Amino acid sequence: MTQIQTCNPATGKKLETYDLMSEQEAFGKLEAAHAAFLEWRKKSHEERGPYLRKIAQVLRENSDEISQLMTNEMGKLLRDGATEVEICASIFEYTADNGPGELADEERKHSGGEKRGIVSFSPIGVIYSIQPWNFPIYQPARVLAANLMAGNGVILKHASICTGSGLLLRDLCLKAGLPKGLFDVILVDHDLSDKIIEHKLVRAVTMTGSDGAGSHIGEIAAKNLKKTVLELGSNDAYLVLEDADLELAIETCVQGRLYNNGETCVSAKRFVVVDALYDRFVSGFVARMEAVKMGDPNNEDTQLGPVSGKDQFDTLVEQVGESVEGGAKLLCGGNPEGGKGFYYPATVLADCRPGTPAYDDELFGPVASVIRATDDDDAMRIANDSRYGLGGGIFSENEDKAIRLARDHFDTGMIRINSFGAADPNMPFGGVKDSGYGREHGGFGMKEFVNAKAIFLP
Repeated sequence: MTQIQTCNPATGKKLETYDLMSEQEAFGKLEAAHAAFLEWRKKSHEERGPYLRKIAQVLRENSDEISQLMTNEMGKLLRDGATEVEICASIFEYTADNGPGELADEERKHSGGEKRGIVSFSPIGVIYSIQPWNFPIYQPARVLAANLMAGNGVILKHASICTGSGLLLRDLCLKAGLPKGLFDVILVDHDLSDKIIEHKLVRAVTMTGSDGAGSHIGEIAAKNLKKTVLELGSNDAYLVLEDADLELAIETCVQGRLYNNGETCVSAKRFVVVDALYDRFVSGFVARMEAVKMGDPNNEDTQLGPVSGKDQFDTLVEQVGESVEGGAKLLCGGNPEGGKGFYYPATVLADCRPGTPAYDDELFGPVASVIRATDDDDAMRIANDSRYGLGGGIFSENEDKAIRLARDHFDTGMIRINSFGAADPNMPFGGVKDSGYGREHGGFGMKEFVNAKAIFLP
């Protein structure tokens, strides 16, 4: 493959063609980023802040263009694209406001004496950012904001299907006044990407994607003694306990499964419902999923757009088929119509069993897996019976109990209680087990790729 071809998943029509870079061209981007970093690192945290605020301003000023491009490239509802742009602007502003405090030098005393010390958080160099297609601006922006504040440079390898979005983000950062080369985009295949991880000027790697890809990238980085942050897939469980507000649970679970056309790593995917509420939950949940309006993502009244492309569509068809063969009951959806575009209907699978994709794997699309639990304890057992651990949710009218379960028993990185949401700049984002390691947001991301330098004073 020497070119990248983007395609509109709502119509199947080709969008743009991009030439892949040679090794020399890609390495040249690394060298330019390193040169820009050597100057950028000289600025104080306070001096970096205005650049981030200006990027936020430029993103908002170009929201319509960004949103339309994301919709064209991966099928995101147009109104959700505007929301994504605003989240990104807020992240840049949050980082500008809070970065100087998070990264300020810390004065310490040596243990047992009067000697003094300073802990300084110094930048390390060029960070290689490998990002997926489901949030074409947010995924690279959350890495970029944190590392610009820390003083690092960033090279982005975006998912090929949203190449245009990655290049547009780069251009808007330049428009906002970010020094040339400090953030750039490379268009390379997987083999050359592996060489970039090994390159001496790349000091760390951050990647969002599947656990299989994360394992591969983490292995190469580890062999080269480079730190990684990996935010990988998940099959997040949302627990409906015996004392849940059933109507709230149903409405929120529909929202949580269909947000971003069901293509969100931290969306609700498995719905673990206690026996006492199971039949009523399933009845209400299926009725609302059947009523979902699927159609053109540009239309304001559309609730579900296409999945991102043929590969994702074919994967869903295969996973649902295997799950049904393995004993799951298809309660609605699951039979996509032919025609233009890659539209997969809102689908509910019940009685999902271990050993099938609906129970074990990540279904990245509008497919819900409903699992019956005998009681609250059994629901928590099923939730944790997963190789993943990114997010999850608990529905219970006893908030103290829900907090206790979330804190002490739920083996996952993020838990929503009686609600659904994707990310918040002020809260850490990341998972455990096969969902990866490391954290972004909440101040944590700014310290992932810094040198915590100990300076000892007499």
